[in-house]
Amino acid sequence: MASRGEDFRTIWLKPDDPTTVQIIDQRLLPHEYHVHDLRSWQDGLVAIRDMYVRGAPLIGATAAWSLYLAALSGANSEVAVREAAEALLKSRPTAVNLRWAVDRILALVDRAAPGTALAELILADAQAICDEDIEISRSIGTHGVALLEAISRKKSGATVNILTHCNAGSLATINWGTATAPIYFAQQRGIDVHVWVDETRPRNQGSQLTAWELAANDVPHTLIVDNAGGHLMQHGQVDIVITGTDRTTRCGDVANKIGTYLKALAAHDNDVPFYVALPSTTIDWNSRDGLTEIPIEQRDAAEVSVAYGVIDGKPVHVRTTAAGTPISNFAFDVTPARLVTGLITERGICEASEVGLLGLFPEMAAS
Repeated sequence: MASRGEDFRTIWLKPDDPTTVQIIDQRLLPHEYHVHDLRSWQDGLVAIRDMYVRGAPLIGATAAWSLYLAALSGANSEVAVREAAEALLKSRPTAVNLRWAVDRILALVDRAAPGTALAELILADAQAICDEDIEISRSIGTHGVALLEAISRKKSGATVNILTHCNAGSLATINWGTATAPIYFAQQRGIDVHVWVDETRPRNQGSQLTAWELAANDVPHTLIVDNAGGHLMQHGQVDIVITGTDRTTRCGDVANKIGTYLKALAAHDNDVPFYVALPSTTIDWNSRDGLTEIPIEQRDAAEVSVAYGVIDGKPVHVRTTAAGTPISNFAFDVTPARLVTGLITERGICEASEVGLLGLFPEMAAS
């Protein structure tokens, strides 16, 4: 199964069954590719909360589809949709796309004329959210590939080494990805690229998702432990760092998977450009200071103490710590704008600042 192509989707309506939405259970990758059915909004909530799906754009899309399922669930569909919306908003606090998608659907419900079939209305918008996200990722790729082309020219065609953190690929969006879109476009244009893939503890989205995705698309890559990135930068083996983000303030502070801040510090110390690829749906225009205004999710300690893998072809979960070990599991950290070389959006590349973002999105100046 190729993980990225024109027809690839991470979420879709089950063929011939309009009451079921289907997703890839990303918890099982890379060892098993399993399509999971969502038959209720509660199923969607579990998929978001327990990371069957992850990545800010896909979380938002899953919330939209969950509200469609809520509209199907009872005689009073508006009450069901609002109940589901309230619960969904509490499932993952850091990713701003979740609230963006829920608010978009609720605004649609508010505008609907009495007697409107809400399920049909929400279905059309959930599909539109997915289609729009694909085009946003494609545009991010179009703008971001220019950075890789410039590095390739400077190196006279030698390999461009990109370092990633977490998974900001097709699996985190609907298709193409954010941080990976420029890489895929570079590959299509014949640029020699190689990706250093952070394993990204504790859930290993790099080793289990990004590496799988890149392999499926024949992109040269090497998996590294999280703490190796600084060493590689010190020795000139990283030309550029590109990450995704779950929430970015209007002033350019970036919340992303835990460990991103340390990569930004290493990049800054070694004069390696550090870029963040993001759809505008991930910008929190109501926040200015990421350190004080972005809620940082703390997740179950078992994500740290238990590792998932395969032994003799059978999936297993193994505890790696002593029983009773105190564990803190912060899911995200904030990288200050001063450490970000630039933001790659669907409208272009800008500096990580309010001035930079408003230069691309002037309509948000009064927000």
